[in-house]
Amino acid sequence: MLLNYLKIALRNLQRNITYSFINIFGLSIGIACSILIMLWIADEYQFDRFHEKRENLYKVMMNQTFSGQRGSQTALPYPLKEALPEHSQKIKHSVMTNWGEGFLLTVGENKITKVGLAVSEDFLKMFTFPLIQGDANTALDDLNSIVLTEGVATALFGDEDPLNKFVKLDNKRELKVTGVMKNFPDQTTFSNYHYLLPFAYYESIMQWVRNSRDNWGNNSFQMYVELEPGSTQEEVTAAIRDIVKKKVQDTIPNPEVFLHPITDLRLYSKFENGKATGGMIEYVKLFGAIAIFVLLIACINFMNLATARSEKRAREVGIRKSIGSRKKELIFQFLGESILITTFAFLLAIVLVEVSLPLYNTLVSKKLSIDYSNPYLWAGAVILILITGTLAGSYPAFYLSSFQPVRVLKGKIQTGKYASLPRKILVTLQFGFSIFLIIGTIVIYQQIMHVKDREIGYDRENLMMVWTNNELESSYQTIKNELIATGAVKSVTKSNSPITSIFSNNTVEWPGMTPGTRVIFTTIATEYDYVQTMGMKLIAGRDFSSEFNDSTSVIINQAAVDVMELEEPIGSTINMWDGEWTIVGVTENVIMNSPYEPIAPMTVVFVPTWTSTITLRLEKTADLPAAISKVEDVFKRLNPTYPFAYRFADVEFEKKFSSINLISNLAKVFAVLALTITALGLFGLAAFTAEQRSKEVSIRKVLGATVTGLVLLISKDFSRLVIISFVLFAPLAGWFLTGFLEEYPYRITIPWWIYPLAGLSALIVALVIVSTQALRAAVNNPVNSLRNE
Repeated sequence: MLLNYLKIALRNLQRNITYSFINIFGLSIGIACSILIMLWIADEYQFDRFHEKRENLYKVMMNQTFSGQRGSQTALPYPLKEALPEHSQKIKHSVMTNWGEGFLLTVGENKITKVGLAVSEDFLKMFTFPLIQGDANTALDDLNSIVLTEGVATALFGDEDPLNKFVKLDNKRELKVTGVMKNFPDQTTFSNYHYLLPFAYYESIMQWVRNSRDNWGNNSFQMYVELEPGSTQEEVTAAIRDIVKKKVQDTIPNPEVFLHPITDLRLYSKFENGKATGGMIEYVKLFGAIAIFVLLIACINFMNLATARSEKRAREVGIRKSIGSRKKELIFQFLGESILITTFAFLLAIVLVEVSLPLYNTLVSKKLSIDYSNPYLWAGAVILILITGTLAGSYPAFYLSSFQPVRVLKGKIQTGKYASLPRKILVTLQFGFSIFLIIGTIVIYQQIMHVKDREIGYDRENLMMVWTNNELESSYQTIKNELIATGAVKSVTKSNSPITSIFSNNTVEWPGMTPGTRVIFTTIATEYDYVQTMGMKLIAGRDFSSEFNDSTSVIINQAAVDVMELEEPIGSTINMWDGEWTIVGVTENVIMNSPYEPIAPMTVVFVPTWTSTITLRLEKTADLPAAISKVEDVFKRLNPTYPFAYRFADVEFEKKFSSINLISNLAKVFAVLALTITALGLFGLAAFTAEQRSKEVSIRKVLGATVTGLVLLISKDFSRLVIISFVLFAPLAGWFLTGFLEEYPYRITIPWWIYPLAGLSALIVALVIVSTQALRAAVNNPVNSLRNE
C-alpha cells in the first residue's frame, strides 16, 4: 500500500512539472531561510553556555542612582573582590579582571601587539577554557607567568614548544609561558582576548591599580563569581547586596550589588531601573518570528496550488472512495505526498544553505556551519519535515478527501466563489506577511540613516588614531613635531580615550545643584590642541594653551551647560576629584559613545600624563596612502620597537552601527525572499486561474472583449487581495515598529509615505505576475479553447 502511494505521488509530480517545481522550490526557499535563521539563533543562544559550571557562574554588577535614574553597571571597586566570599559562604570562587589591554609581545624577532586580559588566579578553574599545555589549576599562580592562546603561541614560537619559554611583554619584563589554551571561541564574552595575565602582575605595573586596593569609590574593575552547587542567585544576592553601601556611607546613592547569570550576558544585556529587560534576545525573537512567517508563506503556496488543482484529482478521489477507500486512508495518502514533497524540498534547501553560507556568514559576521554529525540535527530535520509537510498538506488532504464520489464522478464539483475563499484568505496572508517585512525593512533603513545623519560634533574625516605606549609617551613631543614637519599632518594631540569611545566617567558637583543628587560626566583627559585636532567647535571660551596655567582648567560641552543650567559658564567652577576646576571653554555636543543615546555631559581636563591614544589630523589629500606612509616612517624611526598600527575615526564610528546594520541586512534579505516565495505561489495560482477561465476568456473575446479588458478582468481579483492585505497588515506593522523604535532614544517618527510605498511595491509585483499569465490567456486563439464545446 505504501509503495502504491509512493508511485502515485511520484507520477503526480512528474505529470505536473511546473507546479511540482513551484511547490518544491518555494518550500525549499522557505525551509532554507528558516535553517539560516535558526543557525544564527542557535549561535546566539550558545554564548557562554559551553562552560561546565555555567549554572553556577555569574557576573557581579551594581545598581546606582544618578541624575534621578537607576542604572546598572559592570564596573566595580577593587576591594569588593575579597569582600564577596566574606559575606557569603555560598561563593566558591571570585575572580577580578581588567577591561583588557593591548601589549607588545616579543619572542626573538617575532613581534605582535594583541589585547590580553588580566585575571585572578581562579579564572581557569571557573571557566571552561581548556589548556592544550599546562595545568589550569596552577597556570596563573606565578606573578611573572602568561597563558597564550593557540593562535598567539603559533605566531610567536612557530612550531616550537612554547611551554616554559619566555615572552617579553611591552619590551620590559620577561614572562614565562605556563599554559597554552585553545583560542577563545566566538560565542563567549571573552572572545576578543588573546592571552591571560595574572592580575597580580597587572597590578605590579599599574600604579593606579595599586592605589585602588582600598578605594571603594573607584569603580574600574570587572568581577565574576562561582557559587557552590545548590546555591541560588537570590540568596547570594541578598547576602552581598549592601556591601558597597555600608562602605561608602551615602557618598554614592543607594549602591546595590547583584548577580547576573553568565549565560544571560549576551541575550539580556539591557537594564532598566536595575532589572534586565532585554538585549539581543529581542532580535532573536524577531527573527524567530520571521523564520516562522517565511515558512508559513511557503506552506501557503503548497496549500493554494494543491486545492486549486483539486479538479485534476477529483476523479481519483471519487474512484478510490467508490471501491472502498476510507476518508482517513485518503488523508494519510495526501499527507504522505505532502511529506514526500517536503523531503525533496528539505534536501534542496540543504544545498541552498550550503551554497549561501559563505555569503551569509559574511553578512552576519559569524562562522556558521551545519554539523551533520550532530544527532540533534537529524532529529530536528525529521521534526521540521513532518511539521512542515503536515502543515502544508493538512488543508489539501482534508479538502480533497471530503469530495463525495457520486458528485465527483458526475462532474459536479463545487467551484463557486466560496470554494476559492480559503485560497483568497491564504494569498491575503502571504502578501500581508510580505508587506509587513517590506515596511519593517524600510523603517529600519530610515532609522539607520537618521542616526548616521546626526550631527556628531567633530570632523571624523582624515582623523587617525594610534594606541600609545611607554616609548611613545617618553618621546611624544618629538614625534608630534616630526609628524607636523612631514607636511602630511595638520595637528596632533593625545587623550585618555579615542574620540569614538569613553573610557572614564566621574561624578561632578557644582554650586547651586540640588542637594543629594549625583550626576555622571564623561571625563576626557588630554593636552594641548585637542579641540583643534578633533575638529570640535568652541561655542564659548578657549582651548587649552601654553599661555595659561591650565592644571585646574576644564572645558565642558553644551549638555553639561544644560544640566548645570549655567547662563554664563565661562569662569564658573565645578568640583571633581575633591578639587575645584574652572570652566574656560564650551564645545558643541560630541557623540563619542552610542549614536542612539542622548549625549552625556562632558568634562575635558588638562592631564597630559593620563593617556591611551595619540590622534592625528591629516591634511586633506588625494593621495592618502602617501600621507600614511610618511606618518609610518616617523613612528618606525622614533618608536622602532613597536609595530605601527592605526585606526581611522570614521571606520571606528561606522562600527557603532554593526548591530542595527545586521538587523537591516537580514530584514532586507528575508523580505526579498518572502516576496519571492509569494511571487512563485502567485505565479502558479495565476497560471491555474488563467487555465481555468480559458473558456470564459475565449467567449468574451469572441463577443468583442479587448486584450486589455481581459487582462484587467483576471488581474482585478488578485489586486483586491493585495489591497485587503495592505489594509490589514500595514497598521499592524506600524504598531509593531513603533514599539521597536522606542528602544532608541534618538529615533525617527515613521513617515506616512512608507506605507503606500510598501503596498504599491507588493501590488506591482502581483500585477506583473498575474498580468503575464492573463495576457497569455487573452492572446490565445479562442478556437483552441472552444473547439470541443
